[in-house]
Amino acid sequence: MIRFFDFLFSLIGLIFLSPLMALIFLIGLFENGSPLFIQSRVGYNLKSFSLIKFRTMPKGVRSAGTHLIKNIKFTLFGSFLRRTKIDEIPQLLNVFLGDMSLVGPRPCLFNQSTLIKERKKRKVFKARPGITGLAQILGINMRTPKLLAKTDQKMIKEMNLYNYFYYIFKTIFKIIS
Repeated sequence: MIRFFDFLFSLIGLIFLSPLMALIFLIGLFENGSPLFIQSRVGYNLKSFSLIKFRTMPKGVRSAGTHLIKNIKFTLFGSFLRRTKIDEIPQLLNVFLGDMSLVGPRPCLFNQSTLIKERKKRKVFKARPGITGLAQILGINMRTPKLLAKTDQKMIKEMNLYNYFYYIFKTIFKIIS
């Protein structure tokens, strides 16, 4: 049932937000020549998939978690995209294609070995990665891999339609406020 809502909401979102996405794409094209950021991430059952976001940093920044990069430099428009979470909108295509869910553990990079080890122990990779989830609502990020994996595990164990919608609405409320 959750996959049905993922498909439906991502399709509606892609259609409804397509004018905004086209505008951001054009601005990014003029700003840095490369408006999309596509990166290999760890997905369902530890399989690789290509995560799509709007580019917020200049081309050539090393492929690492943002929390591991010192002196992060965002593009002029990229800082706005990151602050408002608009850079995440292209992930609706990942949800539509089935690589991700709207709700699930945030997908990590293959070089985040501590987090991967902690998530493997807790069978977190048995769920599709998501755009949002319990950890995002609680402000837990990849700086604390063990706590993040435990939180992801708790969310997966308690996942049902009520919690699915709760996490989505809680995230929207958090972004707006």
